[in-house]
Amino acid sequence: MTHKILILNGPNLNMLGEREPEIYGGDSLEAIGVACQHRGQTLGMSVDFRQSNDEGELVTWIQSAAEDFSGIVVNGGAYSHTSIAILDALRAVGLPTIEVHLSNIYRRESYRNHSYISQAALGVICGLGAQGYLLALDALARIVEEE
Repeated sequence: MTHKILILNGPNLNMLGEREPEIYGGDSLEAIGVACQHRGQTLGMSVDFRQSNDEGELVTWIQSAAEDFSGIVVNGGAYSHTSIAILDALRAVGLPTIEVHLSNIYRRESYRNHSYISQAALGVICGLGAQGYLLALDALARIVEEE
């Protein structure tokens, strides 16, 4: 069986490559998505890579994920630090979740040091740029195979 992994990206991540490259790196979100597709194929997984600036849309995608997906990778962007709704949705579906941040949120402004999403995540990868997404896929491949 091929495991399907949902990768969700929150607000402003569509601006990657243009927005503060000294913090977020020079890769576009599209390039990260392509790299994730390739890594998924290598791992024998199908990857669905999405982005939204709308919290409600992210919640809806999470809620519907239990039907088709084996796990979730989420970079909630700023919603990581503010959205109890995303936390509740992740808890409700109960899928293995890995949280990713391009930058090291613990070396940034104090309001970015807390993530609600972390409370639902099995693990958090931050500060490794786009490589964090690939590491999250590696981890989920192992986790879903063990289940």
